[in-house]
Amino acid sequence: MGMSAIAVLLKEAGYHVTGSDEGLYPPASEYLRESGITVFEGYTPQHIPDDTDWFIIGRNAKLDPSTNAEVRAALESGKPVRTFPEVLGELGKKSRVLVVAGSYGKSTSTTLIAWCLASAGKDPSYFIGAFPFDLPRTARLGSGNFFVMEGDEYPTSHQDPRSKFLHLGAHDVLLTGAVHDHVNVFPTADDYERAFVPLIAGLPEQGVIVAARGEETERILAHAGRSAVMYGIGASSAGYAATDIRFAERSSFVLRKDGAALGTLETVLLGSHNIENIVGAAAMLLETGALSFDEISTAVATCTGVRRRLDLLTPDSSVRTYEGFGSSYEKARAAIKAMRLHFPERRLVIIFEPHTFSWRNRNSIHWYDTVFAEASRVLVYEPARQGSETHAQLNQAEIVNRLHLAGVRAEALDEAAGNAHILQSLEPGDVALILSSGNLGGILDTLPAAITAAFPKSA
Repeated sequence: MGMSAIAVLLKEAGYHVTGSDEGLYPPASEYLRESGITVFEGYTPQHIPDDTDWFIIGRNAKLDPSTNAEVRAALESGKPVRTFPEVLGELGKKSRVLVVAGSYGKSTSTTLIAWCLASAGKDPSYFIGAFPFDLPRTARLGSGNFFVMEGDEYPTSHQDPRSKFLHLGAHDVLLTGAVHDHVNVFPTADDYERAFVPLIAGLPEQGVIVAARGEETERILAHAGRSAVMYGIGASSAGYAATDIRFAERSSFVLRKDGAALGTLETVLLGSHNIENIVGAAAMLLETGALSFDEISTAVATCTGVRRRLDLLTPDSSVRTYEGFGSSYEKARAAIKAMRLHFPERRLVIIFEPHTFSWRNRNSIHWYDTVFAEASRVLVYEPARQGSETHAQLNQAEIVNRLHLAGVRAEALDEAAGNAHILQSLEPGDVALILSSGNLGGILDTLPAAITAAFPKSA
């Protein structure tokens, strides 16, 4: 997602941009095509234009120069090779850079801030690692003062182990949380938390730091020697908080600062985690003086979020099918809790793909003991194989067996049967939740239409 967004930003800045990928799928593939950017399938030196001025190379396991001839040709060309966070940092040098960092909620929180600024006529620049519904692109160069960037703690490149967000030139930071993630890079929780310390410690003295309440964020702030405005859900004597929450098709809550009510906010976003995202975004906009409460209230009420973050895929079916971004335990739990909160009487069927390293790493197998506790049924897709040789990879049978031990009704999703297997597992009136950061081997492209045809609303 990040590479496609930076490609669009560079095109807006006047560059001619091309690229190569393997297994590129929607929505990124559609987005690049609609933006007029040529992307070649697969890797070969023949894809490199003769007049190339410089390259951006990501950190994907497929981009190892020892096995990737196109990457090797780029490195041997003598032309400058840069990373996308370095380029993003350069594009933001003339703006006030506001970075959203953390282990979850980044894309939604970045979208909320950018949408609120745009709705109020501030014309922000922004970079989002997902596809917002309400903004025309995942990234844009605006004329306003703020550049809102989603910041990633993952290493910059194979040659640069520093976290990507350290290149962005942050002036302000919204820290959404720091629950241990990316176990292939950060083996322990301490390793993971340490990645955020230089980001916070390196902010200018006048920079605004807004952080979610939690032991992890408090340790990071202590190590960085900085204080922050805290936020969360539930009454608190200090910082920002959501109270008096009413969950519905349009949920509402009272936003408070230091216990005093600022007013009521309404949202169509599902789940308590999105209430928390709104609180954090509002806190940042108020603390930086970017917007008034009324401007925030108006914008939040119209924000419909980002793709793959609990968006409804089957509005005309009796089986309400939502797609969540299940790249980590915390994200999966937040999505499942939202389903139980909004649809407590319905059966919950989860279609799950263990796509990220964390989900398919043996050191994280204990996640499966509790993650799907509220599910009526779980279909587990085959774990991704990319980079499997670099870590202790779990297989599909091991995951299913662990779920059985946890008392979960789980089964291996038959890839050959695809949609047919999923449809056999559903009943009219179910809620289906798709959890993946991949594409279910292409099943995801046709599944919503198949569910709608099999379970029409009138059924």
